[in-house]
Amino acid sequence: MITVTEATASAGALKRLSEQGVSIWLDDLSRGRIASGNLAELVETSHVVGVTTNPSIFQAAIGSGAGYEEQLAELAVRGVTVDEAVRMMTTADVRAAADVLEPVYRATGGRDGRVSIEVDPRLAHHTEATVAEAKQLAWLVDRPNVMIKIPATRAGLPAITEVVAQGISVNVTLIFSLERYREVMDAYLAGLEKAQRAGRDLSTIHSVASFFVSRVDSEIDKRLTVLGTEEALALKGRAALANARLAYAAYEEVFGGGRWLALAGAKANKQRPLWASTGVKDPAYKDTLYVDELVAPGTVNTMPEATLDAVRDHGEITGDTVTGGYAQARADLAAVERLGISYDEVVQQLEDEGVAKFETAWQDLLDAVTKSLLSKGADA
Repeated sequence: MITVTEATASAGALKRLSEQGVSIWLDDLSRGRIASGNLAELVETSHVVGVTTNPSIFQAAIGSGAGYEEQLAELAVRGVTVDEAVRMMTTADVRAAADVLEPVYRATGGRDGRVSIEVDPRLAHHTEATVAEAKQLAWLVDRPNVMIKIPATRAGLPAITEVVAQGISVNVTLIFSLERYREVMDAYLAGLEKAQRAGRDLSTIHSVASFFVSRVDSEIDKRLTVLGTEEALALKGRAALANARLAYAAYEEVFGGGRWLALAGAKANKQRPLWASTGVKDPAYKDTLYVDELVAPGTVNTMPEATLDAVRDHGEITGDTVTGGYAQARADLAAVERLGISYDEVVQQLEDEGVAKFETAWQDLLDAVTKSLLSKGADA
């Protein structure tokens, strides 16, 4: 493990990224990371000011069993269901991480210091169940700096509005399309308006919109490679950045408009764009690509630890790399469409696959915990 002195000396790129108005969040969590002090160290030395989790992250952490043995044994003795066991373990980790980040939360007025936990992915297409689950998770974690993750499915949109209206901060996840992103922003504003009518303090409600990046390149690059023409191959590695940059353009438009200004007067907070899936999938690309090229004020970049380490080591943070690229971004996506690759088809496929991947990871986690509970119960 790197020492505090070494980390501080080598965190120049991370410092510059933070100074450009990008909040650095870690896309990972485990009980070992908390207990060892690693998370606190990253906050202290690497400008990490938030944490995101998802079903895949918890499947990897809890599925390994490391650090969870004692709690699993206690849960087995109590005879809890596997769903309750998983929720008790995941919310305990999120609560502990929220406590580590509480000083950041206070120092930033609630803007950062956030830890996200996702609703059960099996509820992604059920609005009322998502709302109920979000409220239950917020109650279980019982920390003001928790954010409840809700997927940006069609059923997720009204759930976002209702959960925000309840005064709960939300991380909207699995956003791939520009059209859906606009619907997400609309759902957030509708939630704020409903909260305002109910007399809630809007200054306490925060939200981020997690726009997924690398998966867009993975799918479109695959189709470009199949075409194989010089024009197609020249477009590889361009669609994801173009998509994200146009998302930021949409963010500027919506949060500069009259509807937002009325809410801003009531001390509401903007829903910040969050760049997710920022670890490159293609080894031919620079491992800091989706960080270096998505620098813009008022954004969040959540990184797996490997990407965080890479940025610390050799990230090239030279200033805003988003707002000057809107024309090129539009041209790049238009060029992809001209080659017969349907943008709408790709982003819908990615949304469907994203939900399915999280459902699979969640089921794998349930299976692993079921096995552990049976084993611990037999030992007892």
